[in-house]
Order: sequence, then structure tokens, then C-alpha cells
Amino acid sequence: MAETEDEKATRLLTARFDRNLPKRFYKQVSVGETENGFDIRLDDRVVKTPLKRAFTVPSRQMAAAIAAEWQAQETHINPATMIVTRLANTAVDRVRDDGARIIGEIRDFAGSDLVCYRAAGPTPLIERQARHWDKVLDWAHQRHGARFVCVEGVMHADQPETALEAVAQALKAENEFRLTAIHNVTTLTGSALIALMMAAGALPGEEAWAVAHCDEDWQIEQWGSDYEAEERRRVRKLDFDATMAFLGMCRLL
Repeated sequence: MAETEDEKATRLLTARFDRNLPKRFYKQVSVGETENGFDIRLDDRVVKTPLKRAFTVPSRQMAAAIAAEWQAQETHINPATMIVTRLANTAVDRVRDDGARIIGEIRDFAGSDLVCYRAAGPTPLIERQARHWDKVLDWAHQRHGARFVCVEGVMHADQPETALEAVAQALKAENEFRLTAIHNVTTLTGSALIALMMAAGALPGEEAWAVAHCDEDWQIEQWGSDYEAEERRRVRKLDFDATMAFLGMCRLL
């Protein structure tokens, strides 16, 4: 049977990590409920975060997705294939206590956001960028009062402080799990504004992926792609899809 795209991406993720992975030491995976939420149990052991904190998530759906990742491990435990687990760990260990820094990082991305840098030509590419990216800028202005400046080329242009502060204020309203997802989408797409729009439910995940890869898709159409670039994109897409699912779980909170 032919390998699916997800299976291929998972295999590539696995190949990137050290083969000296810890062996699977448990037989059963289950979800437990506590006064603080839901945890994951490997036989009789409760999973901890990498910093040895209580690994408790706020919804049963999220806990079930994490448990499924642990159950899917075969002879060894490969963190590269456990993206929802990684995102939840990040939320608990990093974002919960350091949200201001994470907000600052996303704000910095907005300062050089992908959708603000436009091609000088050819005309079909200019029109494609406008079709995909103008709606993101329009949404940021209408939803958050953030008006960003577009420039031609790749030379950095400062964005209005009022626009960047509007982004930061919007992020302050997010909990640590949603903020983690927004940060990951931002780094995967190069656009804090796409991530915010997606998190608000105003841009479906698959459309967000297409919007973020407007330039890359154009280049592929004109010049073709190479094997390594295709493999890197598959790995990024697997991460993006898992983050999109994680964000969907966060909307239930």
C-alpha cells in the first residue's frame, strides 16, 4: 500500500531525531480527571512535564489527543511525532509563567509580518498577494484597529507602534494554551496576523496555510520544486495540522 502524506511526514520527522530514543516502558495509556483538569497516565504513572510539573490540561478532548500520541508510540518514544504533547508541555512549562515574553515574540513577528512585504512584479504575483494578503490586513484593522504598512521588496520597514500594541493587547486576552498555538502558527507561517486571524476563527486552517504559502506556491508553479524542499514542507504541514487541531481543542475552553 502506498505511503500517505501524513505517514511520510511522520517518517521524516522520525528520521531527523537521534535514534537513541527511550524505549516504551508502559502498556496502557489512560486519561484521568483531577480537580485541576485532566492528566495522562501510563499504566500507574502520571505523566509530568519536562520540568517535572503536573501535566494537566483543561479539556478531556485535549487529554485524549495527547493520550493517543503516547499510545501510538511503538517500541520507542519519539517526541518528534507527539506534536500535541509538545504544545501542551510548552503551554505549562514555558508560556504559563512567561506569557509576556511570548507575546513580545509574536509582537516582534508582526513588526516584520509576511503579509506586509509585497513583490514589485510580475503582475500575476502582485495580484495573487493582494488577493490572499489584503484580507488579512483588512481583518486586523477592522477587528483590532491595527493598520499595518505594506512595502515593496524585502527591506525592513517599521510598523506603526499603535498597530503593534493592538496586536499585543489582543494576545493578552489569550490563555496559555491558545497563546502557545498562536505562537507556533506564527513561526510556521511567518505571520502573526495570519495566526491571530486563524485563532479568531476568521480564517480556516487550510486557507491559512495557502495564504501563508502564496509566494512559495507561485515559485513552485514557475520553476518547480525539489525533493528536499518538498520534504521540509511536508514536515511543516504535519506540525501545522497538529497545531490547527490543538487550537480547535482550545476553542472549547
